[in-house]
Amino acid sequence: MKLRGVAWDVDGTLVDSEPLHHSVLIDICLAHGLDLRADPPDRFLGVHMDDVWKALEPQLPGIARQDWLDAIQDRFCDRAAEAAPMPHARDVMRALHDAGIPQVAVSNSGRRVVEANLAALGARSLLVDAITLDDVTDGKPAPEPYLRGAEILGLAPAEVLAVEDSGTGTVSALCAGLQVAFLGAPPEGAFEVTDLRGVAALFDL
Repeated sequence: MKLRGVAWDVDGTLVDSEPLHHSVLIDICLAHGLDLRADPPDRFLGVHMDDVWKALEPQLPGIARQDWLDAIQDRFCDRAAEAAPMPHARDVMRALHDAGIPQVAVSNSGRRVVEANLAALGARSLLVDAITLDDVTDGKPAPEPYLRGAEILGLAPAEVLAVEDSGTGTVSALCAGLQVAFLGAPPEGAFEVTDLRGVAALFDL
């Protein structure tokens, strides 16, 4: 089926924000007595914050879930300008927009974090909307986020290209019936694009 729309992952795909997420997680947890500095930076790559909380909760007895989530989002939003756009992100999004190809962001982060990233990228106006963790019952790897994304675009899932950088997001998109372009060596079922210009090329731009 012909591709007619794009569903963008945000963290690590449009914005190089994963190092900032990791830094913020370390800072907030350290403030509450949990030292994650020896953890690999990709331990929670693509994992939504509810699952991060579930993994860490036994080691964070002094803070409630919502207070912890609020602290993470507050700190990230304060520092969002530190996250650099991924190469060619704005140019590719602009080219797609100008060609009349609708785009949506589909993220496992909360609404405030997603909006902060898109504002820092300067690309919010190029999107039809954004689907965030606050908008779904089950985040990635469940299919719901990408199903919602395709619905927002008014397209069948098979007509939408998901652009991802994590296995978690790829599983979500494939289970929802989207095609998946993966930045880097792709998991099974996805295909590789070496950089975001490859996304534009798939639409003959």
